[in-house]
Amino acid sequence: IIDTATQAVTVTLPSSPTLGDEVRIIDGAGNAGTNRITVTSSDNINGSSSDLIIDANGAGFGLVYYNSTRGWILIDK
Repeated sequence: IIDTATQAVTVTLPSSPTLGDEVRIIDGAGNAGTNRITVTSSDNINGSSSDLIIDANGAGFGLVYYNSTRGWILIDK
């Protein structure tokens, strides 16, 4: 659960993940529209090397690791 009440937050996903590893992220304060959440990883996220930016108040979702090409895939959108 991420506290976006007073500032933007960067979340770094685990390094060296294995198939099926999961992470869930929830905007606990409901302020990501103002204080965005940046999800970063040394692996791809949805097949891209770009960070994942969350800027919707109250967002909640999961990521599961698949492989080095796809990397972390969004689930529970």
